Amino acid sequence: MKKPLTIAAVAVVLLLIVIVALPFVIDVNQFKPKLQSDLGTALGRKVEVGNIKLAIFSGGVAIDDVAISDDPAFSRELFLKAKQLTVGVNLMPLIFSKKLEVRSFGVVDPEVSLLRNSAGVWNYSSLGGNAAKAKSKSADSSSTNLTVEKLTISNGKITVGTVGSKAKPLVYRDVNVEASNLSTTAQFPFEFSAKDPANGAVKVDGKAGPIDQADTSLTPLNAKIEVQHLDLGASGGLLGATSGLGGLLDFNGTLNSDGRQLTSKGTVKTSKIKLVANGAPSGVPVNVDYDTAYDLKRQSGTLQQGDVHVGKALARLTGSYNTAGEEATLQMKLKGQAMPVSDLEGALPAVGVTLPTGAKLQSGTLEADLAISGPVNRLVIVGPVNLSNGKITGFNLKSKLGALASFAGLGGSGSDTEIQTMSTNLHQDPQGTHAQNLLIVVPSIGTITGDGNISASGQLNCKMVAKLSGGGGAMGAVSQFSKLGGSQSSGGIPFRIEGTTSNPIFVPDVASMAGGLAKSQLGGLTSGGGNSPASQATGALGGLLGKKKNP
Repeated sequence: MKKPLTIAAVAVVLLLIVIVALPFVIDVNQFKPKLQSDLGTALGRKVEVGNIKLAIFSGGVAIDDVAISDDPAFSRELFLKAKQLTVGVNLMPLIFSKKLEVRSFGVVDPEVSLLRNSAGVWNYSSLGGNAAKAKSKSADSSSTNLTVEKLTISNGKITVGTVGSKAKPLVYRDVNVEASNLSTTAQFPFEFSAKDPANGAVKVDGKAGPIDQADTSLTPLNAKIEVQHLDLGASGGLLGATSGLGGLLDFNGTLNSDGRQLTSKGTVKTSKIKLVANGAPSGVPVNVDYDTAYDLKRQSGTLQQGDVHVGKALARLTGSYNTAGEEATLQMKLKGQAMPVSDLEGALPAVGVTLPTGAKLQSGTLEADLAISGPVNRLVIVGPVNLSNGKITGFNLKSKLGALASFAGLGGSGSDTEIQTMSTNLHQDPQGTHAQNLLIVVPSIGTITGDGNISASGQLNCKMVAKLSGGGGAMGAVSQFSKLGGSQSSGGIPFRIEGTTSNPIFVPDVASMAGGLAKSQLGGLTSGGGNSPASQATGALGGLLGKKKNP
């Protein structure tokens, strides 16, 4: 009984001795030229490796200091460098026949540089190009098929940039990849995870392949994607360095590519979103259900569905986009009907709209039909906007009109303003917002018309005319004054709105009123200095709108 145990013990000891001795007996560095050559042929790039060590217990070899050159059309730097590459090999052929048969690759702490040129081509597109050429020339094409049973990438860093761009490259850290049965002839499952530049989480899992040997970037794909807490400001390089976008984004959707067209469908949820450079973070979530198709070669796509939800408000965004240049560009339409303004109010700062301090949109519905075009950092937004049956609390428009509030029939007391209707043709660009053909009907005041300009910094420059409601008595006097404006004010009282959107200042346009008076009503009766009818009318108008006349 003891003899078999002794023999077994001796056998185990001898096996251990062999295992320990093998790395000293077999110099795996002799395979370095072949390994560099085979990897270089498979990838179509120059490959250099450092010291190679036999790793018996892991069933392979460990290769230090791996370096893969970039496509020379993009840069003279490295495409990939890694501290260590573990290669799983079949040990028996290696030991007895000195034949290298690779099963798997494991890359530790790699740094990868992904570059795109002005034509939209990526530097990884040519990976495997030499293998594809070899396959086309070989009578036995199966000998050039690249198959890897398992690929793992651990703790990687990926830098994404554009050749010649001044924009700061995006850096993704904690990159981990696991794929099995990689092949140029069949699909293979994979998992990808990473941290974006602002520490948001990105996860993609599904199937890819067969690997496109002519252009790796066109490899077919079917996958699910999940993004958590993507910071649009920190990731602005995706759409342009100065796009003005900001806020946090969560995203769940699907990605499907046949190598020519990529389709994606899902839901985007945002918080503190900012859509224009002069805007401020939205105070309410803005969510989008989307469906899009993207041409991988042309780098352009169409947004077939873009349902934008802000509370109960719904707007539909559709159109096209192009990412071929350094800056993404849009050609889209945004339509919304009967959108409750109480839900929209919190999102208005995101598009650069600021209400007066203390004011709040309590009720009303908004309709918009807007065209959105241009680079994402210089968008132009044009189209009609209409507000119906609105109520603004914390802001009394009639009190802002100065002494007009003291006239009978101008409205009751309180701090609110009811708006029967407000309409304008909107034009917004990086310089600011222009409200053309502005019409506001306020039952307690009358009708206000004009044009308004809001600079990118929020400064107001609006020329308005108020046609007051009311009948006889004091209001009759006002009506007589309003006629003095002549054709310039169309029978109303002209005034200007200055200051800022948060603190608008209403100023009587005395010069326009006096000019109209002199031209159309008093003719040559403007002589007589301060006692002339025109001067007296000017003083009265100054008091009417709450502005003291200069002595």
